[in-house]
Amino acid sequence: MNVQKTVTHGGVTLAHGEFQAHETVLECATGCKEANGRVLTLRQPSLAEILIPRSPMGYDVMTRVGIARYLESQQREEIRTELKKSGLSLCSGVISKLERRFLDYLWALHIKRAPKLRERLEKDGGWPMHLDATGEAGRGTLLVVFAGWRQWVLGSWKIPSEHEQAILPRLRAVQALFGTPSGAMHDCGRAVKEASKAFIKGLDHPIPDLVCHYHLARDIGKDLMAGAYEKLRALFRSCEVCGRLRAMARDLGRTLGAEIDEARQEVDAWMATPDRSHRVRSGRAGLATVRALAQWLLDYPADGRDEGFPFDVPYLDLFERCRKAGRALEAFLCAPPDDARVHDLLKRLHRIVVVTRRREFESPVRILKERRGLLGEFRAALRVEAKAHRAAQADLGLATPEALEEIREVKAALGQLVLSLRERRPERGPAKDTREAIDIVLEHIERYGSSLWGHAICLPPELGGGVRLIDRTNNLLEHFFDDGKRGERRRSGRQNLAADLEHLPGAAPLAANLRCPDYIEVLCGRLEDLPKAFAELDAADRSKSLSARTAAASSGAEVDVVRASMPKADRKIIRADSLKKKILAAAASRAPRRAEPQAKAAVG
Repeated sequence: MNVQKTVTHGGVTLAHGEFQAHETVLECATGCKEANGRVLTLRQPSLAEILIPRSPMGYDVMTRVGIARYLESQQREEIRTELKKSGLSLCSGVISKLERRFLDYLWALHIKRAPKLRERLEKDGGWPMHLDATGEAGRGTLLVVFAGWRQWVLGSWKIPSEHEQAILPRLRAVQALFGTPSGAMHDCGRAVKEASKAFIKGLDHPIPDLVCHYHLARDIGKDLMAGAYEKLRALFRSCEVCGRLRAMARDLGRTLGAEIDEARQEVDAWMATPDRSHRVRSGRAGLATVRALAQWLLDYPADGRDEGFPFDVPYLDLFERCRKAGRALEAFLCAPPDDARVHDLLKRLHRIVVVTRRREFESPVRILKERRGLLGEFRAALRVEAKAHRAAQADLGLATPEALEEIREVKAALGQLVLSLRERRPERGPAKDTREAIDIVLEHIERYGSSLWGHAICLPPELGGGVRLIDRTNNLLEHFFDDGKRGERRRSGRQNLAADLEHLPGAAPLAANLRCPDYIEVLCGRLEDLPKAFAELDAADRSKSLSARTAAASSGAEVDVVRASMPKADRKIIRADSLKKKILAAAASRAPRRAEPQAKAAVG
C-alpha cells in the first residue's frame, strides 16, 4: 500500500469529545480496484470504528441521541443540554438527523440479526403474532407486528391506511424473516381481520386466527348502546345542564374569592355534622355548600372505571346524579335556610337538575340500563377485565393448569349465556328493544365464534412438550401504543398527535426492543456495544453512510396505492396557489358549450 493522501478532519464522540484527526489514506500500489471501479483504498480502522462514514459524528453520539429520543421521549433541547454536560455542542438540526440515522441503523441491524432472533423464537416453540395499527385523526397510521411471548417488535411500518393491501405484504415479510407464527391475535377491525385471514389462507399449515375478547366486548357494547347514548347526550346538551352547572360553580367561586379556604372548612364541618332536618347553613357556608353540590354533579365521570365507552356510560351516570341531587335538593328546600340568597341558589340548582324528569329522557335511559346489564353479562362470561399493564412473561406463556381451566370455564360460560339469551329472546310483542339487543349479541358471537378459541399451543417433544397460551386479548399491543403516544405527548406537549405521528418514522417502535434484555443479548450482547454493532454494518462499504445507501436503494421502490387520508406531500402540491391558478386559467380559456336551439314544432 502506498500513501495516497493525508487529511485532517474533525470528529465528535462521547468517548473523546470534539477532536481533530490527522488520517493517512493508503491505496493499493498495484492499482487493484474495488467492485465500483475505484482504486482500492484503506482508511484508518481506528477512526472507521468510531465515526459514521462521511460524517464527523461518532456512532456512540448517534446511539445516545436515538435512545434519548425514542426510549426516553426527550426533546431536542433536552438532548442538547445533556450532550453539553459531556462537552459536546450540537445544533438542533444535527440532532434531528442523528435521530433518523439511529433508526436506519437499528432497522438494518434488526434485519441482519433476524436469523439469530428467529432461532431464539423457534426455541420458544414459535411466537404468537399480535397485529394492530394506530394513528391519530386518520393520519400517521402505524402498523406493528408484535411477538407476544417475548414482547418483541418484529416489524413496524408507516402505511397509508388500515387496508388489506397495505397490511398483507408486511405480514409475509415478517414471516420470511422470523418464521410462521403460532397464531394470529387481532381486533375486530375489518382491514386487519381480512389481512390476517388472507395471510393464514396462504400458509401450508393453518394457524389459529384469534379475535381479541376485549375488543369483541367493546364492539358489542358500542352496537348495543351507541344510539341511545347519543340521544341522551343530545338531550343534556340541548338543556345545557353541564354549562349551567359550570357557570353556577364558577360564579360562586368568584363570590367567595379569598375566603374560599375558610368556606371549604365550613362545608367539611357541615358534612361531618349529623342533621336529620337536612338543613343547609346560611351565609358563606351555604354558598360553599351549593357550590359543592354543583361540583359534585359535574364530577360524574368519577362514577366510571376509566375504561371508556361503552364500559363506562358517563351521561347515564350524570343522569343518576341529577336524579339523586334533585331528591336531595327537595329535602333541603323543605327546611329552607334563613339566608334568602342561599335559598334562591338551592332553587336555581333544583331547576337545573329536574329537567332530567322530562319524558324524553325515559326511553334512552331505560334502553341504556337494560343494555348495559346485557353487556355486563357478556363481559362476565368472557371474564374480560379492564386493560391492565403486564410485565414481560418469564415463563413465555407457559400454560398452568389454572390457566387452562379458566379457558374451559370461559368457553362453558359463553355457551350457557348463548342458551340463556335464546330462551329469553321474545319472538313477538312490545319487547322490540330487548329482542334487538339480544340479536346483536348473538350475531357477534356467531360471526366471531370460530375465532374465539384456539389459544392453547402444544409444543413438540423436541422442545420439551407442554402447552403455551396466547393471550385472549390484544391488550399487550394496545398498551404498547398507549405508552408510545404518552411519550410523544410528553415530548411535544400536544394532546392531538396527528402531526407528530405523521412525521414519526415507521421504525420508531423498534427502539422499544432495547428495553428487553433478551433482545439486546441477541442484537449486540450489551447495550454498551450497540455503537460497535452499528459500525460493523458500514465495515464492508464506507463510501456512504448506511442511511444514504438505504435511501439510494429505496428511491425506486414501489409506492403503496391504497386508500388513505391526504398525505402531507400531496397536500403541499394541491394547496399551492400555482395549481389553483393553472386550473382557473385552463377553465377560463374554454367557454361553456351552448345548447343547440330546439326546432320549433310546425303549426298545422
